[in-house]
Amino acid sequence: MNRRLLAIAGASVALALLLAAAIAVNPSLLIAGYDTATAEAVDGETGESLATVEARVADGLAKRYVGLSETDDLSDDEGMLFVHDEAGEHAYVMRDMAFALDIVFLAPNGTVTAIREAEPGSRPYTRYRGTGKYVLEVPRGWSERNGVDPGDRLVFDLD
Repeated sequence: MNRRLLAIAGASVALALLLAAAIAVNPSLLIAGYDTATAEAVDGETGESLATVEARVADGLAKRYVGLSETDDLSDDEGMLFVHDEAGEHAYVMRDMAFALDIVFLAPNGTVTAIREAEPGSRPYTRYRGTGKYVLEVPRGWSERNGVDPGDRLVFDLD
C-alpha cells in the first residue's frame, strides 16, 4: 500500500512540475478569457467624441503580463485596457509583439497623462513609462489619427 501511495504522490508531483513548466513557457494558459469594455476618447476641452475602441480588459496579473503578446494584429478600433490596482508609475515592454502600438497612460479619472509610440523590438526591452491607473494599448498611430492627446479623456465602464 505504501508503494502505491508513493507512486501516486510521485506522479502528482511530476504532473504539477509539468504544468508549472507549461505555464512558465506560456502564461496565457492561465487566462480563461477577457471581459471587454468600450472606451470613448473625448476632447478634454470641448467634450467632443474623438473615437471609440473596443478593448479587452486586462485586470489581473496574468492578463497584464501576457497583454497583447498572443495577438497577431488589431483592427483600428480594437485595443487592450490594462487596469492596475492603484495609480502610479508603470512601465510596459513589447515582449513577443508582432506589431507597433500606441501606449496611452490614463489617470484614475480617465485623463490621458502620456502617449508612447512603441515598436516591437529585440532584447533588451525598451521600457515605455507613464503615470496612471489605466493603460490603453491600441494600434500604432491610433492617437494621432483620432486627435487624442494628453489632457483628453477616455470614458469607459468596467462594471
